[in-house]
Amino acid sequence: MQREILNPDELAPPSGFNHGVLVDGGKTLYLAGQDASGPDAEIVAPDDLVGQFEQVLSNLSTVVEEAGGSSNDIVKLNVFVADRDEYKAHLDELGDAFGRYFDDYPAMALFEVAGFFADDARIEMEGFAVVDDE
Repeated sequence: MQREILNPDELAPPSGFNHGVLVDGGKTLYLAGQDASGPDAEIVAPDDLVGQFEQVLSNLSTVVEEAGGSSNDIVKLNVFVADRDEYKAHLDELGDAFGRYFDDYPAMALFEVAGFFADDARIEMEGFAVVDDE
């Protein structure tokens, strides 16, 4: 499987994401929305966006690993947050967390939403991965 990061010169330089990820080969894995639920189905780190972000990345990685891949195989993420300003205020810490899971940022979008299924959730992510088919 080959993967190419695409950031056309005609677009603003990305920060914290890539404009596109072109993948040749592999199998597509559709990742359901993951909140910061731990194995007991309780939200980890209530009132702590960064702690929840870490748990969400761990949950997504667990799903991709079950399919035979790694977090680096995630090519697209939709990030849903309860408070966009809170997310922006923690960009450095969130970027550090991303660096522990990804060599390159996936293509991403950020959405501020009115609420989540779990009352204590501050963030949820869903997306796509392409795992090697060998």
